[in-house]
Amino acid sequence: MWNCPGPDWLSPSPAANRRLKYISLAVLVIQNASLILSIRYVRTLPGDHFFTTSAVVMAEILKVLTCLIILLAQRRGNIRAFVTLLYDSIVVQYRDTLKLSVPSLIYTLQNNLQYVAISNLPAATFQVTYQLKILTTALFSVLMLRKSLSRVQWLSLLLLFTGVAIVQVEQDGSKQKEAAVSPATQSYVKGLLAVVVSCLSSGFAGVYFEKILKGSSASVWLRNVQLGIFGTLLGLLGMWWNDGAAVAEKGFLFGYTPMVWGVIFNQAFGGLLVAVVVKYADNILKGFATSFSIIVSTVTSVYLFGFHVDLLFTLGAGLVIAAVYMYSLPKAVALPPSLGSAASSCSHGDSRMEAFLPKSVLVK
Repeated sequence: MWNCPGPDWLSPSPAANRRLKYISLAVLVIQNASLILSIRYVRTLPGDHFFTTSAVVMAEILKVLTCLIILLAQRRGNIRAFVTLLYDSIVVQYRDTLKLSVPSLIYTLQNNLQYVAISNLPAATFQVTYQLKILTTALFSVLMLRKSLSRVQWLSLLLLFTGVAIVQVEQDGSKQKEAAVSPATQSYVKGLLAVVVSCLSSGFAGVYFEKILKGSSASVWLRNVQLGIFGTLLGLLGMWWNDGAAVAEKGFLFGYTPMVWGVIFNQAFGGLLVAVVVKYADNILKGFATSFSIIVSTVTSVYLFGFHVDLLFTLGAGLVIAAVYMYSLPKAVALPPSLGSAASSCSHGDSRMEAFLPKSVLVK
């Protein structure tokens, strides 16, 4: 006899579930759109700019400290248990810790490239183009994890690539300028290369992380501590390599305004906040949030940066939005005939629970 898995207390009441989904949607949209728009804003203000390499390091430090506080709170302030956990997970199991050095290196590179890309591309263009990470993640999943994609997902990837290509053609052929930025301060080609490499690194790192740590029982907070340790060290190395002399002369916190601190806090805590609320958002809702954040970024860019939206950009962005939503649709799972009718009564619950399962424990 087929029994639906899981006790009733695992599922919140319908009214509470709706509220949590709406809250999750709002958080995902605000975090996706606000980070890109705020980085673009602070990087296009006149005057001296902060060192982006130092901002990446500061975000990693804040993320590690936050995760350490959460781990300590989970052990009810028991310092001994807390230290034992860290020693056993980081030092004793050093091989697992070292495995995280590779994705940490790639994510550190990705975070720096995002600053470069957003500094040189309109926020709406970056938001649309950055969805190529869905394509790269899917391709790496097929190649490295032997995952299969449905026909709808393959079609969505084709639409995604087409939409991004249309946006790039529109941007290359247009003479639009953002009111807040002088043409001499940005390079479209540099920004485009940065976002493409960032998408490639994001796809590879995410799949590599899932491959080497599949089945791990470690919590998301502990994994972020391990990633953050490497991220901080590698970020400091990158800062020394790229801005060492300037940082030594002007200081680590040079150019840090309240708005810059807001960007750093958003980057550090935004991903952690999303990790908390994302379990209440299924894949369809996450796809819708990404699509809606593109619209929010575009509309805000029109008023904040003087961004010009024409027919080609609208067409390309529309294809990307549709592709993101299509890719997030759940795959149909075929059941044996003997189980089909018996499982029908709990199929909705199963798909909902499966959608809540995180793809990995990574927060970046």
